[in-house]
Amino acid sequence: MGIALKEKIGLTGNQLKLIAMATMTLDHIGAYLLPQVLILRIIGRLALPIYAYMIAEGCRYTRNRKKYLLRIAGLAAVCQAVYFFAMGSLYQCILVTFSMGIALIYALDYAEKRKKWAVGLVALAAAFFVCSILPDLLSGTDFGVDYGIWGVLLPVLTYFARSKWEKLGMLTLGLVMLGVSYGWAQWFALVAVPLLMLYNGQRGKHAMGMVFYLYYPAHLMVIYLLGLVLYA
Repeated sequence: MGIALKEKIGLTGNQLKLIAMATMTLDHIGAYLLPQVLILRIIGRLALPIYAYMIAEGCRYTRNRKKYLLRIAGLAAVCQAVYFFAMGSLYQCILVTFSMGIALIYALDYAEKRKKWAVGLVALAAAFFVCSILPDLLSGTDFGVDYGIWGVLLPVLTYFARSKWEKLGMLTLGLVMLGVSYGWAQWFALVAVPLLMLYNGQRGKHAMGMVFYLYYPAHLMVIYLLGLVLYA
């Protein structure tokens, strides 16, 4: 009974992702429907660190790395195509940020295990170029990567830490850099760290992967349609 009780203490990965989904939804409602309600944007700061931590965990425990990356990158490509054809936007959404983070994790992991450091350096340089230099080269457009280079590095920093407390420490470091880069509201993302302290290392009873993947474009579509109705 003691073992069974221990397994239930804390929050599972699924429960944390549900919290991230809820806070992300409030954030997007605040961004697109109720920009005057600042508290929604503040609450929404919790989503990124939770998702980034779970991305790092996914990279560590997935049975098929290629499939894991292609699933998120494929969904990102679909979302970007919709953004471009619907709004003419080149701004890269959070799924692109996470896809780049996953690809960078794999490249750095490969470089570390095979002692091919050039691979890691090229991957880091490519991520920096896309996030920090390419937006300036395309200054006549709205091109940018959501949360920039530190958003890409957030799951990377977490992945290469070993113990739970090291992971939380590296995540906190990344969040501090995001706060420095994006201003006062982003500092509220640090509130997610105590929540992640409660993570018990378990996925949860039910496989909810597709729910989490499909929710992102689905909720954005609903918010977009609501915006058309409310502000037509």
